[in-house]
Amino acid sequence: MTRKAYIIVFSASLVLLLSMGMRQSFGLFQTPIAQAFGIGITAFSLSLAIQNLLWGLSQPFIGAISDKFGSGRVIAVAGVFQVLGLLMLANANEIWELHVSTGIILGISGSGTTWAVMLSVIARNVPENRRTFFFGVGSSIGTGGQILIAPLNQVSINMFGWVNALTILAIMIGVIVPLAFLLKGKSGDGVAAGKEQAVSLLQTLDNARRHSGYLFLIAGFFVCGFQVMFIMAHLPNYLLTLDMPAWLPGTAISTIGVTNLAGTFLFGYLGDRYSKKYLLSTLYFLRAVIFSIFLMVPISTTSVLVFCFAIGFLWLATVPLTNALVGQLFGLRYLATLAGVVFASHQLGSFSSIWLGGRLFDATGSYDLVWQIAIALGIIAALLHMPIKETPMQPAKVPTAE
Repeated sequence: MTRKAYIIVFSASLVLLLSMGMRQSFGLFQTPIAQAFGIGITAFSLSLAIQNLLWGLSQPFIGAISDKFGSGRVIAVAGVFQVLGLLMLANANEIWELHVSTGIILGISGSGTTWAVMLSVIARNVPENRRTFFFGVGSSIGTGGQILIAPLNQVSINMFGWVNALTILAIMIGVIVPLAFLLKGKSGDGVAAGKEQAVSLLQTLDNARRHSGYLFLIAGFFVCGFQVMFIMAHLPNYLLTLDMPAWLPGTAISTIGVTNLAGTFLFGYLGDRYSKKYLLSTLYFLRAVIFSIFLMVPISTTSVLVFCFAIGFLWLATVPLTNALVGQLFGLRYLATLAGVVFASHQLGSFSSIWLGGRLFDATGSYDLVWQIAIALGIIAALLHMPIKETPMQPAKVPTAE
């Protein structure tokens, strides 16, 4: 690999760190915003649910724009709108402003600075036989935002209040815009994608929808989104309602980030050497086991930190494996688009758990049912990945004139 390739991988990872660190911190803002507006958890949970839904639904389209017109422009524009969304949230006075800023603006702009676009940038700049490894590197550094951004936001909220904390966060997110210059290019650039040029996007999408393995990956990523975003959005409130220390929510999220960094890196390394589908199946099954143990053990500071330490190893290790398997099956030419479709399912799962968590908590005062659903879905996802065929799909031949 060239020096330029390493710089690109690092820059893409930094964009992921900032953007994902921001998104993984919104659970910390949920209680102070609810208190400031004099509303229940449901209202801001709806904002976060809208964010995750629009983030997912817009991802295939933003991915297609990136594939066609280049990632640099997409990343820069998305970075600007993320800053504007945070500033609007910081100055919000009405509930509708929470939905517009947190839900709509930050939801759609997230498509340009997260997994589908950023991993496609990495994919076209690294060797094919090390692609999953570098997906793991980018994903692990990216999710390191939980280690840096989440506790920093917790400190900012405690010291300066949630409004100033959002302003500080907006300044940090602004760094994404100049980084976009280093990340320009299209998925069709380079030798690696050259042989895929003849196949159109519509042909590729038609091939994908007929591929059972692709459909299973879509279903599995729904489960991933349901599980991780339920924890991100509701674990802080869950802990506070159980009279846990005020410092624990931020530390818990940070702990997940620390072990997630190691777990994502590890599974990215393993993905280049072993079957990706079996690794994914193992991940989902172990999540269900860890959730079950956490619910059975009496809640305490120690049990929370042990849970976060364990679940962190499995947190987003699904990302490099899933995206690499999509690239393995269909190639790089439309990777941002195809990965975007898979990610849309992830965000539908995120929307479901965030909204359902807030709704059930306000109605019953408990998250127990959502935890139980997360366990059942983990077992289902483990089973769905088993029959996936990992052989690259041969594109349909384009008719030639006689």
